[in-house]
Amino acid sequence: MSDAEIKDNEIKEAAAEGPVLSEAPADTAEPVRPVDTDQSAEPVQPVEPADSAEPVQSAATDQSAEPASTEPVQPAESPAAEIKPKKTKRPMTPQEKRDNVKEWIKDLSIAVIIALIFLQLITPTIVREHSMENTLFQNDYLIVSRRHYSWLGGSIERGDIIVFDSELTTNLGLKKLLVKRIIGIPGDTVAIRDGMVYVNGMETDQSCTKDGYTSGTMSEITVPEGCVFVLGDNRQNSTDSRRESVGFVPISKIRGKVVLRLFPLSRAGGLY
Repeated sequence: MSDAEIKDNEIKEAAAEGPVLSEAPADTAEPVRPVDTDQSAEPVQPVEPADSAEPVQSAATDQSAEPASTEPVQPAESPAAEIKPKKTKRPMTPQEKRDNVKEWIKDLSIAVIIALIFLQLITPTIVREHSMENTLFQNDYLIVSRRHYSWLGGSIERGDIIVFDSELTTNLGLKKLLVKRIIGIPGDTVAIRDGMVYVNGMETDQSCTKDGYTSGTMSEITVPEGCVFVLGDNRQNSTDSRRESVGFVPISKIRGKVVLRLFPLSRAGGLY
């Protein structure tokens, strides 16, 4: 191959490879600036997309902006602060006054009638002595059923505690009310001996008495019709049918049967 052909081939190969770029001289390169590590780099704030950003309007160029109001704001009135006018009561007419008085008299009459009926059925009493211990004590407040043996149809039974009028008198000369227990009813025989009470020949239960013992001796007697024989539960300290001052108690003098103790509350309850 001739030199001319070799040269042409080199030119063709050089043309196929493209132009050759020459490197810049080292002395012409821009020097690299060192990063100042003492100062903290500011974080890069992300830029919102342009389509979501609202256009910023200039205050100076916005001709449609309304000027700020200079009028003072009035505070809202509270409902509680409102003062309502006071209602004046209409004076009653003479007819209304008469009707009012009639209603008052009617209510009072009903109350009085109820009280009278109540007092006819029951009456309160207070124990003043010790003759019924240990069943009743001094200052016990009792309720007595006045119509137990009449209106209510109750029968007189042994063991009933009754209140009755006696022939004994107080310091003021008034008849004494006594409270005792019925031992014998009309037709019964009663005897006392050796500390025991016998009714119709049978020894009675004395568990209700204070000492479980009845003092004194009494031959057998028969309770007459219309009367009862009574004893106190405190047999050693009781004025009752064993004494002539009391004797047999006429049923007509019985005020009523003791049915309830109201006071003291610790011992409140029925007495049957």
